[in-house]
Amino acid sequence: MVKDLIRLAAVAALGLTGISAYATYRIWDQGQRDDQRPADAIVVLGAAQYDGRPSPVFSARLDHAVALYLAGVAPVLIVTGGNRAGDRTTEAAVARRFALELDVPDSAILVEDRGRTTLESLQAVGTIMRTRGLRSAVFVSDRTHMLRVLRIAHDQGLVGYGSPTPTSPTDQEWSRRVDATRHELGALALYFVAGVAPVDTGAPTEP
Repeated sequence: MVKDLIRLAAVAALGLTGISAYATYRIWDQGQRDDQRPADAIVVLGAAQYDGRPSPVFSARLDHAVALYLAGVAPVLIVTGGNRAGDRTTEAAVARRFALELDVPDSAILVEDRGRTTLESLQAVGTIMRTRGLRSAVFVSDRTHMLRVLRIAHDQGLVGYGSPTPTSPTDQEWSRRVDATRHELGALALYFVAGVAPVDTGAPTEP
């Protein structure tokens, strides 16, 4: 009996290791792809902001999203992200101001400012897009975040293409990329098993 339990535990451990290895491969593989193409909208996922100033991770996402807009990839830019306890503004408001300062017209910016998780933001984005007859979007975030973003977007009935920012601080240090990958493994497991998300907007740990 004891030997059978040990064998079962060993098989379970091997299975979990295999699943984690495959998920890690999928996270990194998706993060290396840039599938940008003409679409109805560009959606940039929120990240930390400090009293109205975007964090380095958020700035990298916004720079890339605005560059895509100015290149004519889509006529609409959707900025996302709510606020956290004690914040005086939202991630989306910071993103909107950032885009305006880089010559994106106000009429081209749509705002989702309630979501505190990737799931909440993309559910709201789905509603915004369907209401306006928008079906496809290029999603901008960090490399490690793209797999989860595209999976949730698909589940919301959206046609999504990933265009990860190539300048995120999470790609500059191996330790930060590993930490971000671990975060995504947990977040993906939580989403697939329970259909929920950790309370954040998909942003890796920032200084």
